[in-house]
This record gives sequence, C-alpha cells and structure tokens, in this order.
Amino acid sequence: MLLLLCLTAVSSAGLSVETNHTSKLLAESSEQCSPCDYREHNKQMRLHSIKSQILSILRLEQAPNISRDMIRQLLPKAPPLTQLLDQYDPRVEDEDRATTATIITMATMPNPIARDELSICCLFSISPKIQPKNILTAKLWVHLRPADAVTAVFLQLSHLKPRRVGNNTRVRVRSLKVDAGAGSWQSVDIKSMLQAWLRQPETNYGVEINAYNSEGEDLAVTSAEPGEEGLQPFIEVKILESPKRSRRDSGLDCDEELAETRCCRYPLTVDFEEFGWDWIIAPKRYRANYCSGECEFMHLQQYPHAHLVNKANPRGSAGPCCTPTKMSPINMLYFNRKEQIIYGKIPSMVVDSCGCS
Repeated sequence: MLLLLCLTAVSSAGLSVETNHTSKLLAESSEQCSPCDYREHNKQMRLHSIKSQILSILRLEQAPNISRDMIRQLLPKAPPLTQLLDQYDPRVEDEDRATTATIITMATMPNPIARDELSICCLFSISPKIQPKNILTAKLWVHLRPADAVTAVFLQLSHLKPRRVGNNTRVRVRSLKVDAGAGSWQSVDIKSMLQAWLRQPETNYGVEINAYNSEGEDLAVTSAEPGEEGLQPFIEVKILESPKRSRRDSGLDCDEELAETRCCRYPLTVDFEEFGWDWIIAPKRYRANYCSGECEFMHLQQYPHAHLVNKANPRGSAGPCCTPTKMSPINMLYFNRKEQIIYGKIPSMVVDSCGCS
C-alpha cells in the first residue's frame, strides 16, 4: 500500500512537471505569435475602416450596386475620360495647395413637365459639390454620327421650359457651326448656363441638343441606340477645392517579417476588386498602410508624468495607442449613387506615419 502511494505521488509529480513544461512552451509560443496576431487584427480593422470611411465621405449608406456590365455601358467613350484614365495618378502632390476635382455627369431624360414627343434628351443632375463660385470650366460633350462626307453641322442647345410658360418650350442658348465627317466628339462651353441653373435650380428642366447638317439630318447622339453605348451627351465640370492643412510627423517603417514590437507603419495594399467594388473606376488598388505595435517605451520618453499616473492607477487609463500621426489623400475616379462619374480627392486614405497618442 505504501509502495502504491509512493508510485502515485511520483507519477503525479512527473505529470505536474510535464504539464508545467507544456504550459510554459505554449505560453512562450503564444508570446511569440501575439505580435503577428495583433498586427493581423489591426490590418483587418484598417480594411474595415477604409470601407466605412469611403462610404461615409461619399455619403453612401452602402456601395452603389453597379456591375461591370453596367460600367461598360455607362462609361462615356470620350476624350475627357480617356485623358483622365491615361494621366491618372493616385497621389496628391501637395495637400496644402488648392486642388481641382472633375465631375462628369451623364444625361438622363428631362422632367415630364417640360418633355414632349420631340424632346427626349437631356437632363443633368448637378452634384452638390458644384457651386457657382467654384466652377473653373464647364463643357457639354456631344457625339456626332458619321456623315457621308465632310459637311458643316449646326450644333444647337435649347433650354427647355414647362409648357405653362407660353407656347415656346425651348429657348436657344447656344448655336455654333462645326465641321463633321467621321463620327466625332464636340464640346460646348456651358459655364454661364450652369451657373444660372445653380442660382435658380427650379429653372433646370434640361436642354435639347440638335446637330443638323445641310440636309436637315440630326447627327447628335442623344440616346443609347444599338452600337452607340457610351456615346450619350454628358457634362464635364472642373471645380476648385480648398486645401486642408495637416500636421507633419515621422515614425518607424517596418516589414511584417520583422519581429518588431514598437509602434510601426506596415505596408497594406487595398484591392477594391476584392471588395466587389466595381463602381470605383480608378485606382483598382492602392497602398494604404496601417499602424501596429506597443507604445509604452515611446510614451515613457515623451510623457513620463503620464506613465507615473498610469502606474499609480492602471485601471483608470487605457494608455497610449499606436495610431496614424499623418495621413494623405488619394485621387479617385468613381460612380456615385446617381451614376455620375466623379474625379476628386478622397482624404485620409494613406497612412504616412505612425506614432503613440
């Protein structure tokens, strides 16, 4: 009986030693992996934050439901958009300077009050970003169907009015002569007309667009006939945006392969196609970066008094966190919920430096 008790005690002691050793190994393994897990958590939080931030900035409750097929139909095959895509650069060179934004709005059918059987185009829904005083340029782009030979075409714009205001529901606002042969895009300056609409939005019932050749044939493309997708009229407006000054700072840059525990900036590429966000035309992906790491040592150096307070009352303060100290915007070309194409600056999309605060 005594022998059995001794064997049991020895066996229990051995099991206890083995269990303690295993627990120690698991704890050490957990400690080694905890920075990786913490960084992965911060990365996922950053991705979620970017999604929420973009929707919030653009005042969208949810991402616009625009498929790739719809985009192929909606994207105008026009010089301004082609130029934007060819020259697209996601970087904003100097955030402290005033910048420009380009807003492209496709035509829709006019208000039923002003529309009759002869007027099926065009109404333009004006973005609230556009104000009379911040307009730099405003152009209406119209595509002309090809003619049998080079011919003079009279491009006319008429302002639509409701039927109750007299018998004349059209007021001609612009008329110009252009030469047309092969199918081509023509632009018309509408800055004054757009400013008038903005000052009196109740007068915006749309415009009628015609381009008659010498034989009286209307060459203006005003609706999406088969083979003419992307050739509908649209307006291109460039506006001036005020600068927003930001605080400049520096911090550590790290790689995810390093076992760094201090507050650092890590690389992170955001892929909008992985989000299923086809409504963002450009960029399809960009380098966003994120912050991760501990702050106690840095906090000790910068704020020794706060460290003493935290030690005296550890539950009374959460302490400093590793957060972005400087962020910069990117340029983005996208569809909004009204299917307008916007080219402008989206703030705070790139983490430039990280620090403790």
